[in-house]
Amino acid sequence: MAASATQATRHALSRIDALDRHGPRLRSMIELNPDALRIAANLDSERARGKQRGPLHGMPVAIKDNIATGDRMATTAGSLALDGVHATRDAELVRRLRAAGMVIVGKTNLSEWANIRSTRATSGWSGRGGLTRNPYGLDRNTSGSSSGSAAAVAAGLVPMAIGTETDGSIVSPASICGLVGLKPTVGRVSRDGIVPISHSQDTAGPITTSVRDAALLLSAIAGSDARDPQTATAPAPGDYLRALGKGALKGARIGVAREFFTGHDEVDQQIELAIAQLRLLGADVVDPIDLPRVGYDKEELSVLLHEFKHDLPRWLETFAPHAQVRTLADVIAFNDAHRTLEQPYFGQELFVQAEALGGLDSDAYLGALATCRTQSRDEGLDRALRRHSLDAIVAPTGGTAWLTDFVNGDNSGGGFSTPAAVAGYPHLTVPAGQVRGLPVGLSFVGAAWSEARLLAFGYAFEQATQWRRPPRYPMHTALPSLIGT
Repeated sequence: MAASATQATRHALSRIDALDRHGPRLRSMIELNPDALRIAANLDSERARGKQRGPLHGMPVAIKDNIATGDRMATTAGSLALDGVHATRDAELVRRLRAAGMVIVGKTNLSEWANIRSTRATSGWSGRGGLTRNPYGLDRNTSGSSSGSAAAVAAGLVPMAIGTETDGSIVSPASICGLVGLKPTVGRVSRDGIVPISHSQDTAGPITTSVRDAALLLSAIAGSDARDPQTATAPAPGDYLRALGKGALKGARIGVAREFFTGHDEVDQQIELAIAQLRLLGADVVDPIDLPRVGYDKEELSVLLHEFKHDLPRWLETFAPHAQVRTLADVIAFNDAHRTLEQPYFGQELFVQAEALGGLDSDAYLGALATCRTQSRDEGLDRALRRHSLDAIVAPTGGTAWLTDFVNGDNSGGGFSTPAAVAGYPHLTVPAGQVRGLPVGLSFVGAAWSEARLLAFGYAFEQATQWRRPPRYPMHTALPSLIGT
């Protein structure tokens, strides 16, 4: 960290100008905080008077643009339908970041509406922010939906960022951008103020360059909140920093979910090296374990679409009562009226499907929700963890970054995000080396509320391997059409 909050903030703003606005033009930041330097100066004054809020005092951070900030920045989820709309107040996690003394440098670009709009969407693109580019291959995708958060941290624009995940939106971009990403247990971090997709699966979490920083950031944002009932039943947060230790894997029972390997020989070979490292660090590796591939994709999508239709108007009423849209139907109509700007590459068929659905008391929703909970928990992660007496399960987070393709959309090749996402359980990804210059990640998944244990395992692995490498911003293929919006 720089000697002062002001110096650290100026450094972040300088990096953003050099790499995000110019140079490789990553487009990871959708908006900068006009008050960042003033806030930094106030924090430096506090420090000079002997007041230190904690280990994150004066640290710059970026947050995803689907998280409400009651300041001079807009909160839009990347959509032009909310362009210029200022939230009525801070989200709870933003309040906690400010209380910890962090300087919110700006909001990050994302896959518009957190990637719930189209089956043929291109991750990292939003109508308001354009396309975020991957620092490890400028013609390759960042994945999403926390695209800008991952790209900004990978490029060193900010030391850490907040992402959100419904299914894969923290761990996938973190893995593809060579970072640590933690999706906490649903209920560990308040969802208050986050533009919703699903109250069953949504959560916010850290994206950082190190496990230690992820532990620090989680410590700042974790805790109960009366506005989010899911947090009321959560056990008290652990001491995530104290949990870290280089010997944490010794004697730990780690299961290998081979059904979730990628089928790409070089990626899977890299993960084999990672598993060998776990053994060297003293883990009791159970290989393979019985965890079948996901068979509840349709039910998951049904849950997400039902809950999105139900939850979005509530967020708009609370945080954007002055916006021109009040319902999902309004957003659909806006997108149709501004088709050139909002639908130049893909449509909004998922929005249309969601709007046609019934309420949360419908048999279709209740049946899909029950199936998801049973198959992801009782017959999925809980069964595997119990049957093999495991402390955690590992698998490749996913493959390498794919070439951005506005014609066909994303081509991710799958990943390991869905079991933990649908179950609402914690999922940590840690850099596990590179394949031809493109990062891959190793996932650690555990039971509900096991964040401290997963961070400890990830830390031991990270410290032993030190496999993260900074990006070099290569352009493998000339794609000039990706530079603008």
